Amino acid sequence: MTDLIPNTSDTAKTASDPRRWWALAVLAASLLVVVMDMTILNVALPEMSAELELTSVSQLWVVDAYALALAGLLIPVTALGDRWGRKRMLVTGYAAFAVGSVAILWADSAAAVIAIRALLGIGGAMVMPSTLSLIRSVFADARERTLALSIWGASAALGGAVGPVVGGALLEHFSWHSAFLVNVPLMAVAIVAGVWLLRENRSPRPGRIDAVGVLLSAGGMTAFVYAVKQLGKHGPSLATLALLVLGVAMLTAFVRAALASDRPMLDVRLFANPVLRAGVVAALASSVAMASVLFVGSQWLQLVDGRTPLQAGLALLPLAVGAIIASPFAPALAERSSPRIVLAGGLLVLSAGLGLLALLPATYPFVAVAFAVVGLGTSALGLGSALIMGVASDDQAGSAAAVEEITYELGAVLGITFLGSLVGAVYRAGLPSGADGAVRESVAGAVGGPWFADAADAFVTAFASVGAVGALLTALAAYAVWRLVPADLSLDDVHH
Repeated sequence: MTDLIPNTSDTAKTASDPRRWWALAVLAASLLVVVMDMTILNVALPEMSAELELTSVSQLWVVDAYALALAGLLIPVTALGDRWGRKRMLVTGYAAFAVGSVAILWADSAAAVIAIRALLGIGGAMVMPSTLSLIRSVFADARERTLALSIWGASAALGGAVGPVVGGALLEHFSWHSAFLVNVPLMAVAIVAGVWLLRENRSPRPGRIDAVGVLLSAGGMTAFVYAVKQLGKHGPSLATLALLVLGVAMLTAFVRAALASDRPMLDVRLFANPVLRAGVVAALASSVAMASVLFVGSQWLQLVDGRTPLQAGLALLPLAVGAIIASPFAPALAERSSPRIVLAGGLLVLSAGLGLLALLPATYPFVAVAFAVVGLGTSALGLGSALIMGVASDDQAGSAAAVEEITYELGAVLGITFLGSLVGAVYRAGLPSGADGAVRESVAGAVGGPWFADAADAFVTAFASVGAVGALLTALAAYAVWRLVPADLSLDDVHH
């Protein structure tokens, strides 16, 4: 299957770094912290919403502002890191993340929190693709790299599930501000460890960074994602459709310019490779599923099941347990069978876990089983990342990392926006006609009131609908991966 992998020289490669596993520990831990911060917010959101009087739209923006800023800046920031140095970009991202987390002390409104979340997104845009590019440079062996990327994927899933536990523990004793401030000492340690353990790495042939390309990529991505959010929340309108068309037009112009350039900011020619497209589908499906389950599940645990933030965080741990168990074994299974079987099979397991949320009774022992199966299925994320990074040559590593992270973040936004909007629609449809405005706005408005029983039943139905729709979409993703990945592809083929 070497025809699927671009022919490049390995002259730029060096022997595997003897400190590579310590370097992986730093990179995986920093990713864990960044993802943990995203999911801590799910636990802190009810208290934050009550104190700042956030509307449902404001809550979605608080959750998504980080991902919007990150997605919009990933391409230019990654291209800059290819030229400036990926280690330097990573450490700068750590510092930006710490500064943004401290700024929460002065936040007293929805606008302030949204702005700070956007600032954290800038730090995330520096950190997340840098971790992938550096893993690729540190691990020269294909099998070691696949294992490292599987551990990377498990770290993302672990951060997603551990975040609510840490957030819940903090909220038991402190205000919601502590969910942000916990990042400061963690990032301080990451800066020291990164400077000490990591070696600088740059692209041998970095892409050109031009103002028009930055405007088209950042503006197009932001406009597109914002329009999608508005469609999911309010349905089609002239302004939303116009913004969607504008975003698509800007991204199309960016792609055309990239195809015409010999050194583009993002090498979109990578998408001609079906193996990379399969990795993108797997990463997108995994991200959509994990984000929507965490977002809706944390609300169900706290608002309907009556758990404290800490108890809700602990109840989400089966997601992490499943991911930790499955992810390290995915490379060995892929070597014994094939990447095609393991990648498609992981997505089918993920689909089964989502299906259990729709079919099993809405009581915690059963929901915990569904969470664990969803976690097992996210093993597809690490192997999908290995396919994306493996098909790229040395000078394409930054582009591949940007593609992976855009896919991951876009999946999170789409999962929360569309499946979160589905929850809202099903929830409101299940309420009695006499329910008041606060109850119709959110199940939080019914807690402690006469409409709570009806609202809780409606939210349980909405939660099940997320499982059913998610199961169908993930099964379709498994079929797409099966068609895209050649049957005889091996891990050795996915190697530069």
